[in-house]
Amino acid sequence: MSKIIHIISDLHLVESQPHLLNLFTHYIQKIAPESECLYVLGDLFEVWVGDDNHTNFNQQVIDLFAEYSRHGQLFFAHGNRDFLLGHQFAKACGGELIDEPHLLDWAGQTICMMHGDALCTDDVAYQQLRNTVRSEQWQQQFLSQTVSKRLEIADGIRAKSKDAQQNKNTEIMDVNAQAVFDCFKSNQCQWLIHGHTHREGRHMVDMGDNNTVERVVLSDWAEQGHYLSLKNSQVQSHFFDLEN
Repeated sequence: MSKIIHIISDLHLVESQPHLLNLFTHYIQKIAPESECLYVLGDLFEVWVGDDNHTNFNQQVIDLFAEYSRHGQLFFAHGNRDFLLGHQFAKACGGELIDEPHLLDWAGQTICMMHGDALCTDDVAYQQLRNTVRSEQWQQQFLSQTVSKRLEIADGIRAKSKDAQQNKNTEIMDVNAQAVFDCFKSNQCQWLIHGHTHREGRHMVDMGDNNTVERVVLSDWAEQGHYLSLKNSQVQSHFFDLEN
């Protein structure tokens, strides 16, 4: 029997919203222990300016992951909010960073996992920004500054991003159908699992030649938390709150 795998994304943990940390604590202590492997597909934090930003809040999150990793495998992918998560953070949690796309052999099929922002190719301005901040040169320059300065810069970027989103057609912030098709084709996968868009759901994709594959989108966390479970050859979606 294959091991039980959980997948989460888009928690957007931030100190100003303690309910999210409460949900995460509940998940790690009450729900996640049923799994043997946990994938976090980006935007774990609302913002992450470097592994050297030592706060009590960040340490609480690290300690919870360390609790999980005593019995389960733990993997982190970068999101658009926390692309500066580094190996120091992953090691402290007892996990490791993964590149995207990340391919997983499961139940005789291949799953492709990623955060999902790379699929939103219609949003040209965002893709340009993504390419900039993911570059080694930009990250080295950014990380060379003080933590307080980095937080100031990050707040400015987030404010501009929020303003820009208000003037964008919501459709261009969703995945591009051709990008999805190309992802399935290039990775030769039967499943694509991602977050980022906050549009939880399941979508069948016709690849031609009687070949149909499935795209599964994770939800962001708000009043409820959300995770996928891979168990007994089934992919199932679960919402939960502090009562269950």
